[in-house]
This record gives sequence, C-alpha cells and structure tokens, in this order.
Amino acid sequence: MADFTLHQSLSQQQTLAPQMRKSLEILQASTLELSQMVQQALETNPVLEDVTESISLDDGTDPEEADSLEYMNETDDDWRDRTILEGKSSPWTSEDEERRQRIYDSIVAPETLQQHLQHQLDLSMVDPEVREAAKAILGNLNERGFLDLPIATLGIRMGLKPRHLNEALSLVQSFNPAGIGASGIPESLLLQLERSTGSHTLEYKIVSEHLEDLARKRYPQIARALSTSIERVAEAASRIGRLTPNPGGEFDPTGNPYILPDVVIERDDEGHWYGRLTGEHLPDLRINDFYKDMIGKSGTDAKARQFLRDQIRDGRSLIHAISLRQETILAITHKLIEHQPLFLTKGHRHLRPLTMNDIADELSLHATTISRAVAGKYVFTPHGLMEMRAFFATGYQNSDGSEVSNAGVREAIQQLVSAENPAKPLSDEFLMKALGKQGITIARRTVAKYREQLNILPSYLRKTF
Repeated sequence: MADFTLHQSLSQQQTLAPQMRKSLEILQASTLELSQMVQQALETNPVLEDVTESISLDDGTDPEEADSLEYMNETDDDWRDRTILEGKSSPWTSEDEERRQRIYDSIVAPETLQQHLQHQLDLSMVDPEVREAAKAILGNLNERGFLDLPIATLGIRMGLKPRHLNEALSLVQSFNPAGIGASGIPESLLLQLERSTGSHTLEYKIVSEHLEDLARKRYPQIARALSTSIERVAEAASRIGRLTPNPGGEFDPTGNPYILPDVVIERDDEGHWYGRLTGEHLPDLRINDFYKDMIGKSGTDAKARQFLRDQIRDGRSLIHAISLRQETILAITHKLIEHQPLFLTKGHRHLRPLTMNDIADELSLHATTISRAVAGKYVFTPHGLMEMRAFFATGYQNSDGSEVSNAGVREAIQQLVSAENPAKPLSDEFLMKALGKQGITIARRTVAKYREQLNILPSYLRKTF
C-alpha cells in the first residue's frame, strides 16, 4: 500500500491586478485596438461619456502624484494601481470631432473574395445542380483564390457529381479576377494568359513548359528549346511578370487601408523639431456627474450604490491609463527627436543606432515599458509614415568613427542596386566592396541578409537581356 504524506511550503509569486493588466493592454494597444477598447467601454460602462469640451479630472487625484513618468520608474516593468490613476485629459474641439468622424465614416467593411464571386454567380444562368457545385467551390477557395484540394475529393465530401463539379469549376474560373479557381500559381498564370492573350502564345508555352527556367531567368535555354530568340523570351518574360500570383490578394480581409499616426514630428516657426500627439482616434472621456450624484442620494439602494462605485472606479482607471499612455508615447518621441536629428533633416540613411535601453535609462523607465509603448505605434515624419519601432536599431561604425544604423545600410544597398546596369547587376561581393568604399565594413553574408530583407533578388535573377 502506497504511503501518502502532507507537507507545507512557502513561496512568493508576483501577479498582476486586473487594473494593472488593463493598463498594460492600453499601453501596448495599437491605434485601432485602443479605439475599439474605448468604444466597448462607452457601450458597457453607463457612467462614461464622450465630451467635446475640456474637462478637469481632479476628482480623486492627488496633486503630488502628477508626474506619472516618475511613478512608472517605481514599478519597474509593471505598473502599480496608483500609476493607472494618473494623467491629464486633452482638449477636444468640435473640429477634432468632425475630423475623427469623417475618418470613421470613410472606413467601410471591404468586400470579401467570396462575396465578390457570389455576386457573379448570382448573375449566372446555370442549372441548379451546377449552381450548388459552384457554391461548394467558392466555399473552399483559400485567401489567394485557389482551390487547394482535388476537385474529386470535394465531390466526394459534398456528394456532388463530377459532371456538375467540372462545369462549375469552369464557370468559377471564368469569373473576375482572372486566375481564380486554379489549383496553384502555374494554373492561375495559364488562366490569366488564356483570358488576355490566348493559349497559342509564346508566354503560354513558357509558363506551361519552362516555368522553372523562367524563374531562374535561363532565357538562353528557353530560347533554344522553343526555337526563338533571347530577346523574344525576355519580352515574353516581362509580360508574364505583369501577371499576379495572388489573384485573391486584393480582397485580403486583413489589409489595413488606412493607418492613423499616433504622433507627428514637425518643425516650429524657429526651425526646431517637436512632436505632437494626433489624438484623432481618441474621444475625450469623463465620468457623468449624474451618476456621481446618485451615490450620495438617500434613495439609492446599497446594491446600486456599489455598482456605480465600481463603474466609476473602472471609468477613472481607463481615463487615466489612456492619459498615461499618451504621455509616455510623447515622452519617447521627444527623446527620439534628440537622438535622431540627422534622420529628420537628411533621411533614413542617417538613422543612428539606438536601443530601447538607451531611451529607458534617460526616462528612468524599464526597457519593457518602452517596448510596450512603441508596439504598433506610428509616427509621421518629414520622410513619411513609419513605425516607432523603426527608430530602434543596432548598427555599425564607419571608418571615420561615425555610426550608421541597419536601416542606413539597407538604404545604401538599395541605392547601389537602383543605380546598377540591369544587364550587369551587382553581386553581393561587389556590393560589399562598394559599401566598404563608403566606410561601411560588413560581411558579404550580411549584405545578402539585408538584400533579402529589401526583397531584392540575387544578381543572376535581376539580370535582364
């Protein structure tokens, strides 16, 4: 018989309070995510309201706790409850509200690929059996518009006759965009060519018989096999290159057609750089005075009074956590401006190496707080919209002692490739030596890594004839 014993042990475990977790979620949330969180809070918390005038949030706020960045330092990588209860609200004018509403009104739910194809099916004059088979095919297309399972397997699963399925597949493949309903990229390209130039062209023969040689730009081999000139093969390859390997891509439901920057960096009248929060996605929230007054009324029962207290506490936590988020983002932006003046003036080539630890030390924060704050945030700079994370990168030291970031090295490679002779593209070895002449000493494999990150093909695949 087994012996059973009992023993006690003492251990420490750190856990996050619900308010801490919520505050961290708000700090890390992207523009769209935070907008959705605020909207949900407005719908579920009756004491919260969206106002357009500047509101004071002095209720329950200790004046000695005004410096939230100082308090964040006291919590290392996790915030305390009182940190969540800090912050200041920003004025929200009627013009801001109108601009935000115009942006929201302009964002509509995109049409999905299945909806687009279903509309065409609804207009097709076909037998009911073929229509049902076509619906089954539409329901099994992947996001690229391909049918990635054998048509016979689909027929067995759905109990459909092969004759109806084959007719339905031909119907679906006649829909727009061209290339839909194929089993993969090769067939999709052939369908697109049939629609545009027919099946008796040089392009069709190349795709159907020499696709691998085409991918590796083996134009001489293709020309010999098809008894034609290299020039004609090169021209045909150029036309094939204008086809799409992803016919359903334009209906990608995950696409984000509009990105709102969290911060804008611009110059003042004296030429100094400064950052300002856009705030276009954030309404100005406050606690409704009516519900605060209800707590003090004698006619309010105990349960209702406790419910209102909980809702008011949650509402204040949300308001102050959002304010802290905005304050932290702006403080980080100011430090980025201090570290990257050459980038703001001259462009990406002049981004200096910078780590989150550098900014964290200067703001007396934890590096994880910086990481959370910049996640999914965008900055509008003089050189376009960019992720805030892009400001942080390791780099190299030039021969003159100056520093260049990884982004600067990538831009240098991009400039060299853009200026190359298409008939004699630059090898990675040559790019490495060219960078060395500019004072940037890196290995050839590093050049290859950055070239791949820029989606630049190897030299033998960039060659044109």
